[in-house]
Amino acid sequence: MEQVIAFDVSMGKSTMVVYDRYQCCQYEGELEHTPSGFQSLKERIDSLREQDGQPPAIVFEATGVYSQGLENFLQEQHYSYSRLNPLEAKMQTASMRRQKTDIGDAHELAKSHFNFVRRETYVQDDYFEQMRALGRYYEDLENESRNHHNRLHAFLQLSFPLLDKVFSRNSVHFLNIVQLYPHPACLRSLTKEDLRRQIKQATRKNISEQQAEEKMTLLLVAAENSYSAIKPEDVRFQHLKHYAKRILELVKQKKDIIRQMVDLSKERADFQVLVSFPGIGENTAVRIIGELGDIRRFKNNKQINAYAGIDIQRYQSGKLHYQDRINKRGNRRLRKILYFMVMSMISLRKKTKNRIVDYYDQLKKQPQSKPHKVAAIACVNKFLKVAFHLIQHDILYDYESASANS
Repeated sequence: MEQVIAFDVSMGKSTMVVYDRYQCCQYEGELEHTPSGFQSLKERIDSLREQDGQPPAIVFEATGVYSQGLENFLQEQHYSYSRLNPLEAKMQTASMRRQKTDIGDAHELAKSHFNFVRRETYVQDDYFEQMRALGRYYEDLENESRNHHNRLHAFLQLSFPLLDKVFSRNSVHFLNIVQLYPHPACLRSLTKEDLRRQIKQATRKNISEQQAEEKMTLLLVAAENSYSAIKPEDVRFQHLKHYAKRILELVKQKKDIIRQMVDLSKERADFQVLVSFPGIGENTAVRIIGELGDIRRFKNNKQINAYAGIDIQRYQSGKLHYQDRINKRGNRRLRKILYFMVMSMISLRKKTKNRIVDYYDQLKKQPQSKPHKVAAIACVNKFLKVAFHLIQHDILYDYESASANS
């Protein structure tokens, strides 16, 4: 076996050890994540390659943003490496008595490399890295929007509790109305004509006079029957307006991110295959790509299931046998996107023909009907299997031929 270089990565630096083929440590030291530090690492790697006639094995544990500098350097220099996830590294370096130190972790990674067959980390196209970054930013904005919606709802219950009965809480119309009328008292000085006109202007949709009249009537009834726990001059109205305004900004930002992701993806086969599935729109397709990455790096659909965390976890010992569950040791973001994708497919069952939905119905109609979540996760498994085959062969989804690929 070739020599091994192992790193324990921390912020701005790494502890590094070098082991020879006889499993003896030849060097231990510290690598600064600076241009000069990486240049010295390059010289060491090139020297070992010249000495042995083959490049050394390089192994380290992923530590989020801290290890990305090292990984980027290795990719730029076209060095192969094995990046371990924290759980994998912990299991492979476990021992009966172990003291946790940076230098000790580096030594354990190097020594364990002689006992395990570690695959070289697959380096994806920059497209997939950009898609993941955009997808994660989209998720951050979604979380912020959800928090603001919760605060908006809380303040609205104090000021105008029946307002969200008139307009859909997730609509742009509702958020504009909140900014205009955060308290029933805001309606008292308005004529019906002014109120009707402002309701029409508060939505991007071209609603009719009749629709505006209906909304106005409902709004006036809600104002009359709402009991406000705070007065119109309360400072919390400023907060209420701020949350509504910020949510509108977030809606626009999220749309811009999806548009950017679609622009990056529209010429790619992965995207074209995914949007060919009934129930998968552009939003869902690009977010799946962002979290799943290059599906071609997997050897089979079982590896994809493990990556998503939907592979089966089974426990049996003697007469004790627990019910099978999904592992959940995988990408929870991807799992969530795929679950809601299946829900979208099911909701469109009357408008489209979909083998995934047929499979769901089959599981629910068996002599022992499967619970909803069990059936939904089974559909996620079926979808990944079909999508893997189609993307590998650049084939668009077709209802008639889908059963042959599942």
